[in-house]
Amino acid sequence: MPNNRTSDKSVGPFPWRLFFSELVGTALLLLVGLSLVILMFGTGSPMARLIPSEGLRRLITGFLFGTTGATIALSAVGKESGAHINPVVTMAFWLFRRLDSRIAIVYVFAQLAGAIIGSLPLLAWGRMGRSLAFGATLPGDGYSTLSVLMGEIITTFTMVSLLTVFIGFRRIRPFTPGIFPILYAIMVYLEAPVSGTSTNPARSLGPAVISGAWQGWWVYWIGPLIGAFLATLACSFLAKRITVAKLYHFDSDRDGLFRRMSHSERTGESGQRD
Repeated sequence: MPNNRTSDKSVGPFPWRLFFSELVGTALLLLVGLSLVILMFGTGSPMARLIPSEGLRRLITGFLFGTTGATIALSAVGKESGAHINPVVTMAFWLFRRLDSRIAIVYVFAQLAGAIIGSLPLLAWGRMGRSLAFGATLPGDGYSTLSVLMGEIITTFTMVSLLTVFIGFRRIRPFTPGIFPILYAIMVYLEAPVSGTSTNPARSLGPAVISGAWQGWWVYWIGPLIGAFLATLACSFLAKRITVAKLYHFDSDRDGLFRRMSHSERTGESGQRD
């Protein structure tokens, strides 16, 4: 992938709609997704009696967490900003030259702010939430730091690779949101005991802020970043097939911003070949 990036000759107004869309989307992901985690695994929850198998509860939680993300992608949030709701997804689109640097930075700040805001209502879970550090991702007991890091690298690599394959081929592109419930059901079932299956630095940041549980915090940044970077390298041959930086609503572009960014990058690539 070329190293240089297309720079806009003029900086437009701040993209407030994109900012608030990503903020709201990420906040909803954490509020709903982590409430599910607390309900399923928090001390005093009736779910342990209703579903005694911890593995089955992990499977259900992963499926519902993925469904939450898919629903956000299908919603008005996804229509506006593409519902990245994850800094490493934004990074992947940036590396694929479908977002310029300025917009990518706006997305990441919105996602981090949304993660913290969306985690604040989790305090209402009280003792049940505190028993799980409000859903914070923490290294599993008995696992080495390297194992936890590799867990995050592998799961994030899998997620970004599969996402890229789906949005890279027109025939299966409309089904992109549908990958998340099944994918996270499998990954959470298999990998959550190791690292918690974050795959999303924003998802880990929010509950860490409100709980103060920062053990191994750097793993949940470095692991997903490495996994996403490796996935973009492995799937770089699909970059030109990606039309816009969205997970759904591919033809919705109110201001033409996504098309302009994609067009400018393609123009830059053509200029380099010439």
